[in-house]
Amino acid sequence: MATVNRIKLGSQGLEVSAQGLGCMGMSAFYGPPKPEPEMIALIHHAINSGITFLDTSDVYGPHTNEILLGKALKEGMRERVELATKFGINFADGKREIRGDPVYVRAACEASLKRLDVDCIDLYYQHRIDSKVPIEVTIGELKKLVEEGKIKYIGLSEASASTIRRAHAVYPITTVQLEWSLWSRDVEEEIVPTCRELGIGIVAYSPLGRGFFSSGAKLLENISKDDFRRHLPRLQPENLDHNKKLFDRVNEMAVKKGCTTSQLALAWVHHQGDDVCPIPGTTKIENFNENIKALSVKLTPEEMTELESIASADAVKGDRYTRDVTTYKDSETPPLSSWKAS
Repeated sequence: MATVNRIKLGSQGLEVSAQGLGCMGMSAFYGPPKPEPEMIALIHHAINSGITFLDTSDVYGPHTNEILLGKALKEGMRERVELATKFGINFADGKREIRGDPVYVRAACEASLKRLDVDCIDLYYQHRIDSKVPIEVTIGELKKLVEEGKIKYIGLSEASASTIRRAHAVYPITTVQLEWSLWSRDVEEEIVPTCRELGIGIVAYSPLGRGFFSSGAKLLENISKDDFRRHLPRLQPENLDHNKKLFDRVNEMAVKKGCTTSQLALAWVHHQGDDVCPIPGTTKIENFNENIKALSVKLTPEEMTELESIASADAVKGDRYTRDVTTYKDSETPPLSSWKAS
């Protein structure tokens, strides 16, 4: 098994394993929930292998993924991990809403602490930005939760550069979570440089392109009918043939390199810098073992250039999400002067 180094994320003191484990697919969105005993065994295997940075959210399930992690972190496991969860996406009366108002922030945190069965959350992210509430108001409440010892570090997910700046001015943001992979490179333009300027760590979710770099177009043959990836624009027939060429070219390079396509794609994210931690998710121990080996795949500057020319910013057809999903492009919030606390 590859040795897993530790890296510092952000400038507030958070230290994590150089690769994390995204836990969403164990409970939600990628088909039916997986058997709990198997998922707990996988989480324990990850921790024992040195992957100690675990990523969840209250919306995964909803709630069931946090409960799963709470069960997995009994008997001395809690002290060995860096636990990240998120708030901000709420389902009220079957409708999806984004909330960042102080009352909701506090209630969401208390509920997550209870489900995870912990006294403190290591890293607490705003999962999506509430465009109705000034970001300063949301961060102000999170700052109080830090001061009360309920959370240690604050993160943002899918936030624009300007939103990150405004948030960081209220209280230091430790990490920004964003989609970054060989087929999602738009964040390199403005968001990544902003994080680096401010000393904010970067957590890359979906570093394998939602599993596309594991199996290419065959991905759709292997996933269940209710897997949300079936609706992603990039995996629709009109875009898939084009995007398959990208997979084929990365695969050719992986064959020459003597690694798998997913290991090459993951290694590319690792080579972005020691302030970047990818969090590939999986539900199978053999896939986890494959992912961890990406840590020992070394890429030369020439190989990085070649990969980036194959996967240039405009090489992929189709958006990351369907139009109804909020992303960093929808994350601007009103000025603080407009806020009237109810």
